[in-house]
Amino acid sequence: MRKVDIGIERMRVAAAGLAMVVVVASPAIAQDAFRFGLAMPLTGSQALYGQDQVKAAEWAVAEINKGGGINRKKVEMIVLDTQADPQLGIQMANRLVSVEKVPTFVTAWSAVVKAVAPIANDNQVVELSVGANSPDIAKLGDYVYTTFPLADVDIAAVARYAVANMGKKKAAIIYINNETGIVAAEVYKKVFTASGGTIVANETYDPKATDFTGPLLKVRAASPDIIHLQGLVSDTPQVIAQMRQLGLTQPITSYSVAFNPKLIEQLGAAAEGVIATSLAPGVDDSDKVKTYVARWVKDVGREPNGLPYTQYLYDAPYLVAAVFKSLDDKKIAITGDNFRKEMLAMRTFDLPLTGKTALSEDHLVIKPVYLMEVRGGKWTRKAIVGE
Repeated sequence: MRKVDIGIERMRVAAAGLAMVVVVASPAIAQDAFRFGLAMPLTGSQALYGQDQVKAAEWAVAEINKGGGINRKKVEMIVLDTQADPQLGIQMANRLVSVEKVPTFVTAWSAVVKAVAPIANDNQVVELSVGANSPDIAKLGDYVYTTFPLADVDIAAVARYAVANMGKKKAAIIYINNETGIVAAEVYKKVFTASGGTIVANETYDPKATDFTGPLLKVRAASPDIIHLQGLVSDTPQVIAQMRQLGLTQPITSYSVAFNPKLIEQLGAAAEGVIATSLAPGVDDSDKVKTYVARWVKDVGREPNGLPYTQYLYDAPYLVAAVFKSLDDKKIAITGDNFRKEMLAMRTFDLPLTGKTALSEDHLVIKPVYLMEVRGGKWTRKAIVGE
């Protein structure tokens, strides 16, 4: 057990052979703390990105507490490891709800968000999806909300842009066969077609695959003039590398998972021309984001993996703290049901790194879409859609 800089301790626990991390309050502040959960992948194939997102949230909690907390009470974040696995996510959500008794918890990865939704609804605890993008998340029940725009915002934007601004008429889609890929691929297909284009190939691959030759050969045979890839952070560079090896030189579009320095680091010249969406302002748009990225470089020695996702995770404790403060100011009990009502009554939150976020009863969030392209070995701004 070791001390960390947010006035709380982190304790690693082994349960059923799976790593689990719990952030617990010291006895001196436990009864006075405002507690919420964070269920993210700290181990497993998605850990490289999950760990950075957790670090961002820890920094935010530290800043909130450094500034006096909420009415001189500490904010306490309980962190559990989902490994981005739905079944483990269910275990972690049950722990947060039944053992830790939190009124709200933050999680991500579409399959996990969907799997744990019944737990949130049945127990009237607010589940905040921060980073998952399946459009189905908007339909998961009264206690499941997203602070992150879903695929029908950014995937629709990049599909329209491909036809209207890039002049592409024939697209191939290749996507991972899970919650992240299936619905988003349908969004791209629907919007690209409605914009005047034609889908000439629509291929899927297994989440555990490492060889994508089969579906990629079908894509090559279809002769598209643009390819849209809907994968995860771990497999996206591998798919792109194999595309280039097979002679697929067409422009490639993807979404926020592709927008990170690791993609360029892993692919080198093969990354040139890849277009990815970002749903948060960058260093050229905000001094706060510039300072945030500079802190990563200074403290960690690199930029964060998946910058936009870490921005949303940094902002999540600020949104939670704002709702807690409003409830505390009004002397209203901190329950999941009261948290939901107050969050919807407040509706709009001006957050440090992602700006204004408006929540609604239809469970949707609308933001500008930044299209980023790899040029000369660097991510550069291509366009902003929906300002």
